[in-house]
Amino acid sequence: MLIDHRTYRIRPGCVQPHLDIYEQHGYAAQTRHLGKPVAYMFAESGDLNTIVHIWAYENATDREKKRAAMAADPEWRNYLKLNSEAGYLENQVTKLMIPAKFAPIIR
Repeated sequence: MLIDHRTYRIRPGCVQPHLDIYEQHGYAAQTRHLGKPVAYMFAESGDLNTIVHIWAYENATDREKKRAAMAADPEWRNYLKLNSEAGYLENQVTKLMIPAKFAPIIR
């Protein structure tokens, strides 16, 4: 299994508007291609203005195939346009990770 762990830094005061755009315009398209996320969370304490979402794939080929299909989806491209125009995203860090054998991801 391959885990795609993404951390997004959002402009202060814009976490909820960012989530609203995603919920209204991005979530359906993304989950149609990737399935449900393992987790989709925002910080309540610590590094505020941060959103973390985690996706699970069978392997790198599965991830590449699913993300290519999503990238070609007009609904997803519209979401990316709206998200870019809003300007809420400051930074993104993506980590591809492999679960330890003693703590597998249960899906």
